Amino acid sequence: MIAGTEPTAFEVATGLSAGNHDMLATAFRRWSSLVHSVALRALRNHHEAEDVTQQVFVSAWRSRHTLVPSDHALPAWLIGITRHRISDRLAERARDAQKVAAAATSPDLDQDEGNDPVSSVVERLVVTEQLESMGDPRGTILRLAFHEDLTHEQVAQRTGLPLGTVKSHLRRGLIQLRKTLEEVHRASA
Repeated sequence: MIAGTEPTAFEVATGLSAGNHDMLATAFRRWSSLVHSVALRALRNHHEAEDVTQQVFVSAWRSRHTLVPSDHALPAWLIGITRHRISDRLAERARDAQKVAAAATSPDLDQDEGNDPVSSVVERLVVTEQLESMGDPRGTILRLAFHEDLTHEQVAQRTGLPLGTVKSHLRRGLIQLRKTLEEVHRASA
């Protein structure tokens, strides 16, 4: 490499695989926008795409010994890592959705108490009070999701919040509601 010129893709790949930190920085400077674009297109969330981009380059550094340098190997290798990180993020989203669903349908609360009209009224009053005390945006997000039966995406569009933020508020809000209802049930038992 001539002083003052950018290293070739082969030189970057060779340096990276040998453990040269400068070549990792060069790889990031040169290909992070490609990685970010692929992640953003797949995840449709800017913050998640940024996280994935960082994870890709951390993974690239940790697994640099698997890189076989060539003129075109490095960008393809980075895209392969990107696809794995996107898959991991999508799996994480699915797990979060399952947690939200599990929090919403607690086995302790799904017993035959629906036959008791007083218990049903108490539950509705407690839920209404909790939603009001949560404030914005959490209370609003829960009302939109459950009273208006909107999907997570529709809630995000209606509130202007990122999808991940909506899901976090839903999960935390449902956990909070579940704990409160469990306390009410224990107190009335």
